[in-house]
Amino acid sequence: MVDAEWPVELAGVTESVVTTLGPNGRWNVAALGLFAGDPVTARTWGKTRTRRNFESEGGGYVQFVRDPVVFVDAACSIREEESPVLSSADAWVRVDVEAVDRGTERGTEWIEWELLPTESTIKRETVPTTNRGCYAVIEATVAASRLDVPGYDTETLEARLTHFDSVVERCGGPR
Repeated sequence: MVDAEWPVELAGVTESVVTTLGPNGRWNVAALGLFAGDPVTARTWGKTRTRRNFESEGGGYVQFVRDPVVFVDAACSIREEESPVLSSADAWVRVDVEAVDRGTERGTEWIEWELLPTESTIKRETVPTTNRGCYAVIEATVAASRLDVPGYDTETLEARLTHFDSVVERCGGPR
């Protein structure tokens, strides 16, 4: 049963950061692409901590952040926190998840999850600006997260990374 609404309007694929409770009692931080729809869905690829925690705990906290460094850290490192909501989150939603489909694509197992909001909060409302460097960091992070994944061509991904690096150098700020 859905008790809450999504705190933001979703369209297409929206990149987010998710925290899920691990067996050590800490909150694992990871990137998660949200597929707009009714209900919203997401896929986990491979045997990740997010998948394990979704399977064992049945949910987590989806967070919307503007800082590309937070997104890169979530996607490309192992990060654990004491509490589920990041200080950098502009909005968050606690979700219950249910596996609704699974398969294998290009040698990698995936699970599709329905995300059902149970609680949400908007922490900050801002006037958004568009910075090409910021979005290039997000796109580069998606490519980097697929390096060494069977079925993705490393040379193609490295070419994407080189391209996005030049966009970040030209359009991004010091951070």
